[in-house]
Amino acid sequence: MTSPLSERLPDFPWDTIAGAKARAQAHPDGLCDLSVGTPVDPVPEAAQRVLAESASAWAGYPTVWGTPGLRAAIRGYASSRWNASGLSDAHVLPVVGTKELVASLPLQLGVGPGSTVVIPTTAYPTYEVGALIAGATVLATDDPAEAAAAHPALIWINSPANPHGAILSADAMRAWVEAARSVGAVLASDECYGEFGWEAEPVSVLDPAINGGSLEGLIAAFSLSKRSNVAGYRAGFLVGDAPLIGELLAVRKHMGLIVPGPVQAVMETMLGDEDHVAVQRERYLARRAILKPALEAAGFRIDASQGSLYLWATRGEDCRITVDWLAERGILAAPGDFYGEAGRQHVRIALTATDERIAAAASRLA
Repeated sequence: MTSPLSERLPDFPWDTIAGAKARAQAHPDGLCDLSVGTPVDPVPEAAQRVLAESASAWAGYPTVWGTPGLRAAIRGYASSRWNASGLSDAHVLPVVGTKELVASLPLQLGVGPGSTVVIPTTAYPTYEVGALIAGATVLATDDPAEAAAAHPALIWINSPANPHGAILSADAMRAWVEAARSVGAVLASDECYGEFGWEAEPVSVLDPAINGGSLEGLIAAFSLSKRSNVAGYRAGFLVGDAPLIGELLAVRKHMGLIVPGPVQAVMETMLGDEDHVAVQRERYLARRAILKPALEAAGFRIDASQGSLYLWATRGEDCRITVDWLAERGILAAPGDFYGEAGRQHVRIALTATDERIAAAASRLA
């Protein structure tokens, strides 16, 4: 029997903070869980309505490529929000939430043993997991030149980034595009937090000012999980190089990776509505305005954090010591070493908690 695949993968990160969670839960006023990025606010009424209205229309199978209406909505969103141009249906593809895409993209692109996948030095763990599942070698670097020198098959970038919220400048994005193209690598840009830029404006690899008017070798990944508060619906999509999208479509047809029909209808509606996004932005901004100064007053330094839904906080000590310090106050944070050794002295503090729990956490920090 071959060795189990799970043995090639790292421990599931959240299992390692079970003790801290138990201590935080013992606080007399209950747990303030700021360790995860799961939305807690209501699903928009329009999404709930469309889901219910479309339920009876899907006795049969949806297509992997999505409905024509959904493909048009994705094209419209990418064009109006991210300045993409010249898009056809061949440039877009819905996916079953972007985590499955991140975890399986190397495999679906035929990347395997002998190939290298580049990820950021401080990164969402699933980038590494996807490379390991495919049997590829992982290189963690934030330097486009170093990445190109390794002649990778696939490069991941993420802006605004999870966990630290840094936003890549237009020049930095162009440098990554040029580096990937110089060695024929696919550049996958995770832009799922693109709607949440606080101190800088995110840019997309889809913008002709970034890609030189061509999508060759480029894939951008988006999600409605945070943008539209529908993480449980598993709704994401890709926009990019038509031959790459076509290859992924062909593979995903064999794998049966299909967004459920009613969810496709929800996606079409929500991608055409900016009002609910503005409401959600204001919620997160208000929470950030409470939590950031409370952390700073308690002796934390906030690094990066120009965007996304997290504060990248440090007290200049090992992250596990900080996690324990917070747990004694009933607050659970994600240790920075979840995201690579470069995060060893930071913790990730999420804004995805209720207003009441954010206020409680700020009070405890005081």
